Amino acid sequence: MTPAAPAGDALPRAAVVYLALASFASALSLRVTDAQLPRLAEELGVSLGDAAYIVTTFSIAYGASQLFFGPLGDRHGKYLVVAWACVACAVTASLCAVAPGYQMLLLGRLLAGATAGAIIPLSMAWLGDVVPYEQRQPVLARFLAGQILGLSSGMLVGGFASDFLNWRVPFIGIALLFAGIASVLLKINGRLPASARIARRSEGPMMRRILADFGYVLGRPWARVVLTTVFLEGAFVYGAFAFIASHLHRVLGMSLSSAGMVIMPFGLGGLLFAAGAKAIVPRLGEHGLALWGGLTLGAALLGISLAPSMWYALAGCFAAGVGFYMLHNTLQINATQMASDRRGAAVAAFASCFYLGQSVGVALAGAMVERAGTSLVILLGSAGVLAASFTFSLLRRARPEIPVTG
Repeated sequence: MTPAAPAGDALPRAAVVYLALASFASALSLRVTDAQLPRLAEELGVSLGDAAYIVTTFSIAYGASQLFFGPLGDRHGKYLVVAWACVACAVTASLCAVAPGYQMLLLGRLLAGATAGAIIPLSMAWLGDVVPYEQRQPVLARFLAGQILGLSSGMLVGGFASDFLNWRVPFIGIALLFAGIASVLLKINGRLPASARIARRSEGPMMRRILADFGYVLGRPWARVVLTTVFLEGAFVYGAFAFIASHLHRVLGMSLSSAGMVIMPFGLGGLLFAAGAKAIVPRLGEHGLALWGGLTLGAALLGISLAPSMWYALAGCFAAGVGFYMLHNTLQINATQMASDRRGAAVAAFASCFYLGQSVGVALAGAMVERAGTSLVILLGSAGVLAASFTFSLLRRARPEIPVTG
């Protein structure tokens, strides 16, 4: 098992704050194209379903890159790898900004997803190294504030740029943001105590070590349950979520910037959970959080799909944020401990399944949306997340203790 940092090894106060900022930038980069899909389809001369591949390629690359970044973080230090990944993200965001057309934008988004793949999973794994398990879920919930704000801000920024600016402008801002964060993370890494710069050295060819690490994780039964659940969560939630702005634009006649603002309360709902996590987690337990989070999220997506006005959609997005982070934070805490002696690889596998699930969900939804409509796509997401969360809650309740060794 990788030990938590000893209490005497004080971490720089900014260490977690800047990881949260990096996760903000990563999530912003992920969701910035969602609200732009109708405008991108129009300007690039493709269908809405084809434009959705701009979202899908990012998610595919993000998920697949975990095969590389998780073991790399275990061996060279998770914090350091996150810092250099931010440098790479600044470069790939710049490539998206200057893409001359649809095909090159797809390539830019593919590279952007690959470079962003290190940030949130390795940050979570690093927190798993330095924070004891019994204190970890509230800490992870607070760390999630950066990711939550990034997801909701991405929608707002993308919608605003579509209506009033140019689709390239957000990528320029993202590149500058990553560059600034990277410079600070590299400085902080040099000030971390040795216990917070843990690296696990091993011998043999790199590919053999990577396969061994992931084989070790997949060999654990509870890890397979967590990974399957997060794949389904990603597919059902984000297959629906990627088309909420398009739904509000098409069905309720809202502008893309207004649709992005309606989705912003999703982040506020997540922040509400993060703020109350310390009190909520002990009361409900992990199985209760998964159950009630899934019920809240499923009901919220149902409400959004049937919303007769902006106000119903606004309330639905807020409730969806609360429910999603209740469920997802519970899956995350299980991911940090399902194979603690290969924590980088374990959390990387978790993130890989989550984002590969997103890519599958968005691709399937994109194939359906022109024929079935956005309402049905969101309804299917609601039904799927209810089934996945209920099943995980039952399995988690039957497993009351998680061994410290994973």
